[in-house]
Amino acid sequence: MRLKNILIAVTDMERSKEFYHSLFGLDVVLAREGNVILTEGLVLQDVSLWKDEISRDVIFQNHSAELYFEDKEIEKFIEKLNNYPEPPDYVTPFTELPWGQKLVRFYDPDGNLIEVRTPA
Repeated sequence: MRLKNILIAVTDMERSKEFYHSLFGLDVVLAREGNVILTEGLVLQDVSLWKDEISRDVIFQNHSAELYFEDKEIEKFIEKLNNYPEPPDYVTPFTELPWGQKLVRFYDPDGNLIEVRTPA
């Protein structure tokens, strides 16, 4: 067995595709009926489909999981993030940890938590 994909619910597919492409360089691999598979295995699903699938309300900003990315040039990423048309809602501002790693946590446009950190 292996983990195939990570799926997140989104309210505006076009906005989410642009967000993940512009900031993370993820491209569309497959798009079909409210589902979009991006490179690196991230799947975006229209929130209405997800609600139907699980028969429950979707709770954004629930802080129980995050998408984790690493970037050797995190300062350039922070600059790109700060210049993105929709200002980020930071959870953890750009921080340098005592052992030298740097990180930032913020929400995507739908409240899915993202962490970007320099490699260990």
